[in-house]
Amino acid sequence: MSKAFTKESDANGDDDELAHAAEEAQHADLAGVKNYITPSGLQRLQDELRFLLTRERRAVTEVVTWAASNGDRSENADYQYGKRRLREIDRRIRFLTKRIEAAEVVDPEAPRSGRAATQVFFGATVGYANAAGTEQVVSIVGVDEVDLDRNHISWQSPLARALMKSGPGDSVVLRAPGATEKLNIIEVRYERILVKPFSEPPGAESAPKTRPRTSG
Repeated sequence: MSKAFTKESDANGDDDELAHAAEEAQHADLAGVKNYITPSGLQRLQDELRFLLTRERRAVTEVVTWAASNGDRSENADYQYGKRRLREIDRRIRFLTKRIEAAEVVDPEAPRSGRAATQVFFGATVGYANAAGTEQVVSIVGVDEVDLDRNHISWQSPLARALMKSGPGDSVVLRAPGATEKLNIIEVRYERILVKPFSEPPGAESAPKTRPRTSG
């Protein structure tokens, strides 16, 4: 085995250890915390898990098997990349499985009465204005369905915590590092929250491969 490959293998090993440590830290951060999630958010997790289990992992395994048949694995880039990719997939599968098992689905469209219908709780879509009169609308969702482009914020975020249990006409204080901001609640409503659905990531091994056209 070449020294160059030994160094590369060591580097890959370090990357795997860092990724594993990051995964463990992520699991530790989420341990013991209820995984509130909307129906469409749970569907997205389930769709990604299904994709990894039934398509992507199978496709990568086929590449690894093919690469392993090509001789010396120690200097086989396809084999080394495939094995690393399998480890990444398996980490993601473990994470998704745990998140789905811990899921507590809250449907924003479910009938509500009393305070639950007029005050801010998980699943609420909230309109508010800051002291300058600038208005904003956010929807409070689970940590696995945050999408700032759609103004979907985590129920554990400082903003969501500040808004919780408030209602139209109330004022709340958002405390951020080094500053505070007064927010006036304009509207609280409960409606379907459209979470961006899972889509096959670019470059997936299981994606259909385009073949070059042959002349003739």
